Amino acid sequence: MSYVLGLDIGTTSTIGLLLKLPGEIAAMTSRPVTLSSPHAGWAEEDPAQWWDNVCAITRELIATAGIDPAEIAAIGVTGMLPAVVLLDAEGHLLRPSIQQSDGRCGTEVAELRAEKDEASFIARAGNGINQQLVTAKLRWIARHEPQVFARIATVFGSYDYVNWRLSGERAVEQNWALEAGFVDVARHEIDDELVAWAGIPRSAVPRKTASHEVMGRVNAEGAAATGLVAGTPIIGGAADMIASALGAGVTQTGDILIKFGGAIDILVATDQVKPDPRLYLDYHLIPGLFMPNGCMATGGSGLNWFVRTFAGGEAMAAEREGISVHQHLDRLAAERPAGADGLMILPYFLGEKTPIHDPAARGVFDGLTLSHDIGHLWRALLEAYAYASAHHVEVLRDMGHSAQRVLVSDGGSNSRVWMQIIADVLGQPVHRLKGHPGSSLGAAWTAAVGVGLADWPGIARFVQQDEVLQPNPAHAEVYEAGYRRYRDLYRCLAAQRRVA
Repeated sequence: MSYVLGLDIGTTSTIGLLLKLPGEIAAMTSRPVTLSSPHAGWAEEDPAQWWDNVCAITRELIATAGIDPAEIAAIGVTGMLPAVVLLDAEGHLLRPSIQQSDGRCGTEVAELRAEKDEASFIARAGNGINQQLVTAKLRWIARHEPQVFARIATVFGSYDYVNWRLSGERAVEQNWALEAGFVDVARHEIDDELVAWAGIPRSAVPRKTASHEVMGRVNAEGAAATGLVAGTPIIGGAADMIASALGAGVTQTGDILIKFGGAIDILVATDQVKPDPRLYLDYHLIPGLFMPNGCMATGGSGLNWFVRTFAGGEAMAAEREGISVHQHLDRLAAERPAGADGLMILPYFLGEKTPIHDPAARGVFDGLTLSHDIGHLWRALLEAYAYASAHHVEVLRDMGHSAQRVLVSDGGSNSRVWMQIIADVLGQPVHRLKGHPGSSLGAAWTAAVGVGLADWPGIARFVQQDEVLQPNPAHAEVYEAGYRRYRDLYRCLAAQRRVA
């Protein structure tokens, strides 16, 4: 009997899943993560907290499942992409991680665009020059924290850091390297010139591994901290949205997955490389396939911010009802009309990533009046992320990726009210996945494939359809007008900012 362990280093929580092969989830648990935004547009976390969570989670999973840790045949770690984790020569963390949603480096992005022809860069690196690039974040550090920059010995991502803590081996998974801007997509290799553009030595970027490649094994220190057995194989890892897409069964063209986590990701599978500056390009976990995708700077993190900031009284009401505050707010939102009585929100609370790539964008409440209440505010926020999803779907169609079927997964998809709004705004049925555990499942399955205990098609056994939410035709006109207003509002504000 074999088990595989999947760990998800997420923006809002660390999640662990123990998978009993060939197809049973034996245990699952999570720990919260603290996202810090000390300045406008900043998003940072403490990698040491991720590691503490992993140590607690692995021991809890082993105890819950009642297994001998020697039965765990492999470990797969997934996480947000591309977080920037920096170590010095002794392996000490130099600063908090700079998260993928961080929008502080607008000046550096502008400088990089002035230095290189973006079309040539996209053709070489597969992605555009935007705030996602690790190069831009490293230039910000060089300018504002030169004492940190001078001590950089290793640059890698969230799940690369956890893999290193488990094994002592330093490596970067292929999609972290690709989205970082360090990979030549024609050669599928880290490019020395692209690394040099970031101002760091080539030695600071570790070797690149495939997602399903065994990158190392749990060492004595990792075993003592986690309760795992020394020598357990660790596979290269996976970007969280790619792992979630695999777990949702997105393996062929025509399916679009919208992943509602701390950020919101929109992904499609293809065998064609079509770099587009509006979106990101990643490798699919299945060799030979690619995954064009978009990622908003916020999603669940924006909803959680709203709850913390504005919903103290609603939290007490929800407690009296015996439900979560999110469920209570959903109930209020469902009682408000489509279009939230004219209230419109732009959810650019950390700037915005795809498809506008504007670190200077800001959250906006437009049309707010004394007649609006917290139910209107919550509905308008849910609608805002639906409009942002529609913008991504429009871009994907423009690129030639038709949305024949829309799948939704991860925590936000549990909100039936929100998913109905998504269906209404897209004007398409939305397929909810039943019991989909998210990225940790994809990570665990990739680990099983990596050690020869499973094949890629076998993941289909976990893909269970739940209800299909049909768009409400009575809301079509309101949301068509709302989407046009949403797009126009940003364009107008961005133009005013450029003039100013």
